[in-house]
Amino acid sequence: MSTLAIRGGTVVDNTGSREADVVIDSETGTITDVTNDVSNDVTSADTTLEASGCVVAPGLVDLHVHLRQPGREDAETIETGARGAALGGFTAVVAMPNTTPAMDCAAVIREIQDLAADVACHVQPSAAITVGRKGQELAPMAELVRLGVRIFTDDGTGVQDDQVMRQAAEYATGLTHLADGQPITLAQHCEVTSLSEGGYMHEGEWSSRLGIGGQPAEAEELMVMRDIALARLTGARIHFQHLSTAGSIALVRAAKEAGLPVSAEATTHHFTLTDACCATYDTVYKVHPPLRTQADVDAVREGLTDGTIDAIATDHAPHTSADKERPFDSAPPGMLGLETALALALTELDLPIEKILALMSWQPARIAGLDTHGGTITAGAPANLCIIDPNETWTVSGAAMASPSTNTPYEGKTLTGRVRHTIYNGTPVVIDAQAQK
Repeated sequence: MSTLAIRGGTVVDNTGSREADVVIDSETGTITDVTNDVSNDVTSADTTLEASGCVVAPGLVDLHVHLRQPGREDAETIETGARGAALGGFTAVVAMPNTTPAMDCAAVIREIQDLAADVACHVQPSAAITVGRKGQELAPMAELVRLGVRIFTDDGTGVQDDQVMRQAAEYATGLTHLADGQPITLAQHCEVTSLSEGGYMHEGEWSSRLGIGGQPAEAEELMVMRDIALARLTGARIHFQHLSTAGSIALVRAAKEAGLPVSAEATTHHFTLTDACCATYDTVYKVHPPLRTQADVDAVREGLTDGTIDAIATDHAPHTSADKERPFDSAPPGMLGLETALALALTELDLPIEKILALMSWQPARIAGLDTHGGTITAGAPANLCIIDPNETWTVSGAAMASPSTNTPYEGKTLTGRVRHTIYNGTPVVIDAQAQK
């Protein structure tokens, strides 16, 4: 048996925190002991990772990443994306289906699973709600659930047709028997395109100043409102992706108070950046949905604090330099997020680390149906862990990241808090902030 010991850290999970060493059987990928006594298992381990001054936590889970493969391997691959995820403390990520071809059939889902078989974190494929993400015909959801898909989304494009979305919701509620009783989640990019078309940033004071077409907050909020109504009508589990407006968050808060089966995520850039960042016309700040006002940023932060928003997601969206150097209206939206997300949350949010870990580990794991990630750190549990130094400071560099793309809006920013080690299936994939795979 090959053993790994993590020594001297503070274990934090969904049960609380305690000082303890963690012993792992690397061959089975499971935790064998969690102890605050110096034991023979700890001292005789084949490999020891020091965690003094660090937090030992369940691996982080990202509900929203774009890995670009198949189709845009020049911007990212599953291998490079997984490496970046591991460096950011993630042991599982949910890959979005807006690839080329789209992840809307068994063949593409199997391709993703094969490509992800030996990378540095678990890559869980989502699948498109509709064929080709065109919003017209439902994808073969039952077949894809049998392959392990638990989240369906046309991310990048919200389902515009009310009847199609109702059909998807009704169909999803009848598929739990194919998923060992787990509910199937419909994740929605909320945007009414008839309102947002021709807009490339938030519609408001800054879009007027800059002469850039804007997207009104109402384009997001109307679809949130509709899908809350459909959740009430059908009982389907609806997850709202990258909420960005105060109105959307208020709607979800009321829906939760009414007991409806809805959940929500927010990105790091929507609680750290505003539309004023676009003043330089730098396309690194072009995202979808767009950066909003300070009042919206404050509402996102409040939603993270009071539980309205269940998860912090990255919406990791790599793009080549050539694509991002196009004019603002034609450049693709999106920015890197995997390696900076945890540090941004620790640096920018006035929340205890236990709350941040809930938002980035066990709560998103539950939404994604990933029962081997984000769980309690105890003997017999899967060894998917991240070890975080909450006091280390470091400077963001896009060129130093694992992705072949460099489009981070935080270039040169100093952050506090860094992942020291990441353990995936009992194997260290990051040691001392260096990727091992």
